[in-house]
Amino acid sequence: MIDFEKLNEHLQEKTIDPKTLEARVVEKLRTIFDPEIPVNIYDLGLIYELDVQATGEVHVRMTLTAPNCPVADGFPDIVQNALWLVDGVSDVTVELVWEPPWGRERMSEATRLQLGLM
Repeated sequence: MIDFEKLNEHLQEKTIDPKTLEARVVEKLRTIFDPEIPVNIYDLGLIYELDVQATGEVHVRMTLTAPNCPVADGFPDIVQNALWLVDGVSDVTVELVWEPPWGRERMSEATRLQLGLM
């Protein structure tokens, strides 16, 4: 017979506040730099969507500055491997997308200022 109270306790131990985990994930994303532009991928606007679940599952939809970027094949793996190191992450998927195309307007204001684009 299943002890649902113990099962519920066990499941609660395996969950984390999604906002806390998201903050950790964003912090890690800010340590990964674009190979051509000296800015991290988060502030550069390469992260289109970040879905973080209480169970530790993280799904990232991201792009690169250009489809012919020389690291296009391996860069999602770099991101995925980095996010596996975040405390509380139980699963990571990184989806590389090309629509909508990346543009400078996706950069944070601070990044545009840093690069002299304002």
